[in-house]
Amino acid sequence: MDSDLQIQLDRTAKLPLSEQIRMSISTAIESGLLAPGTRLPSWQDLAAHLGVARGTVQAAYERLSDSQMIETFGAKGTRVAPRPRAAAQPEVPRPGAFMKTFQEMNAGPGIFQLGIPALEGLPEKFFARARSSNLLKIGSFASPINPDPRGEFELRREIAGYLSIARNLHCFPEQVFITSGYRSGLGLALRVLGLDGKKVWMEEPGFHLTRKGLELARLRIVPVPVDAEGLNVGYGIENAADAALAVVTPGQQAPLGSTLSLRRRLQLLEWAVSSDAWIIEDDYLGELQLEGRAAPALASLDEGKRVIHIGSFSKTISPGLRLGFVVAPTELAAMFSEVAATLAPAPSPVAQLATAQFMRDGHYIRRIRRLKRLYSAQRDALCEQLRMRDAEWVKAGLAVLLRLPDGAPDVQIVREAITFGLAPSPLSAWFATPSLAFPGLLLGVATAPEAHLATSCSRLFEIIDRYC
Repeated sequence: MDSDLQIQLDRTAKLPLSEQIRMSISTAIESGLLAPGTRLPSWQDLAAHLGVARGTVQAAYERLSDSQMIETFGAKGTRVAPRPRAAAQPEVPRPGAFMKTFQEMNAGPGIFQLGIPALEGLPEKFFARARSSNLLKIGSFASPINPDPRGEFELRREIAGYLSIARNLHCFPEQVFITSGYRSGLGLALRVLGLDGKKVWMEEPGFHLTRKGLELARLRIVPVPVDAEGLNVGYGIENAADAALAVVTPGQQAPLGSTLSLRRRLQLLEWAVSSDAWIIEDDYLGELQLEGRAAPALASLDEGKRVIHIGSFSKTISPGLRLGFVVAPTELAAMFSEVAATLAPAPSPVAQLATAQFMRDGHYIRRIRRLKRLYSAQRDALCEQLRMRDAEWVKAGLAVLLRLPDGAPDVQIVREAITFGLAPSPLSAWFATPSLAFPGLLLGVATAPEAHLATSCSRLFEIIDRYC
C-alpha cells in the first residue's frame, strides 16, 4: 500500500466502513497527498491490510470511480485520475473611488454624522409590537397572494393624508408608490422617465449619490450653482435650456440648507412646462425645518403635472427601516405602476403596515415635533461651542457648516476624525467641479448630543489645527 495513504477506521461509528474508506482516499486526493497517476493498492490488498471484507473496499472504489477521482486499468491497476489544475485564486475586487467615498461618508455611527436621526427616542418597542402583530395579520409571510407592488394601500393612504397637511401636497393614494428609500425612489423615477443621453440639471454642490445615479442612468449632467435662493434657475436656462430633467432639493438644499425661493420655484416650473421637461423633487429633510414652518413641497405648486416628489422615513424614523415613497404626476402614474410591478416592487409589507399604524395613531407627527425641539437645542449648543472657538460657520439645515481655510484638506481631516468616533462630512466631496469646491466640514446636529459636544469639538479642532 502507498505509504502516503493512511486510513483509520472507526468500527464503532455509524458511518459505514466503505464510506470511511472512500472519504479518506477522496481527502488524500483533493489535498494533493495522492497526486494524479499514483497507483492505489488493489481492493483485495487494501481489504487485507485493513481487515475488512473485499466487497467493502470494492464498494468504496466504485464510488470513487463514479465520481471520476480514480481510474481502473485492469492489469495495470487502479490509479488516481488526472485532476484539473487548481484555478488561480481570483483577486478580491477592491472598492472603486466612488464606493470608497461612499463608505467614508457613511462611516459611523459617529458624532456629527449626517443622514441619520438622533439615536435616542427611536420607536423600537412600537415597531417590534407592530411588526409582530402584522406578521400574524399576513400569516407570517405565508399569504397566497402577492403583495401590491405599488405598496400597501394603508401606508399609501396615510402618506397621502400626511402630505396634504404637512407639505401642502394634495394627491391620491394611487399616485403614491412605496420604495426602499430615496435611492430606490430615484431609480424607479429614472426608469420610468427613460431619458438616456439627455441633459439633466444637478445642484452644485449636491448629493453625490444622486449624481452617481444620474451617471448610471446615462444622463449628461449639467452642474447648476446654488446660492442663498437655492438652485440658480436662470443659470440653468442660459446654459442648458434643452435639459430634459432637473433634480432639486427645494425644501432645504443638500448640503448648504438654503430654501428655493418662490420666485425661482415658479421660474423652474415654467421652464419645465415650456420645455416639456421633468423635475425630481428630493424632499431631503421633509418637515424637519428648524426655523418656522417647513416650506411647502415644490409639487404643491405643480398641480400634479411635471414634478416627481420623493420622500423617505430615513431621517424621521430610521434609515434601518428602509422605507420611502414617490408621488407620481397623474400622467405618469400608470407607467410607475408598470415599472414597480416588473422591476421595482415595494419592500416588505410588514414594515409598511407597521409604519402605517405608527402614522395612523398620531405617533409620527408627535415624533417630528420632538425631533425638531431636540435638534434646535443641539444646534444652538453646537453653535455656542463654535462661537467660543471664534470659528467661521453658518447654519445649513440639520447641519452646521464649519468653514476651513482655503486649501485645507477636509477629506483627510474627516478620515482622521473617524478614528476618534467623529463623522463630519467633507464639503469638497459634494462638488462635481473641483474648481468651484471650497473646504469645510458639515457637522450634523442630529447626532451631536449636548453631553458630548464640548469633548467632541475639542478633539475635532485639535485635528483641524494639525492640518491648518
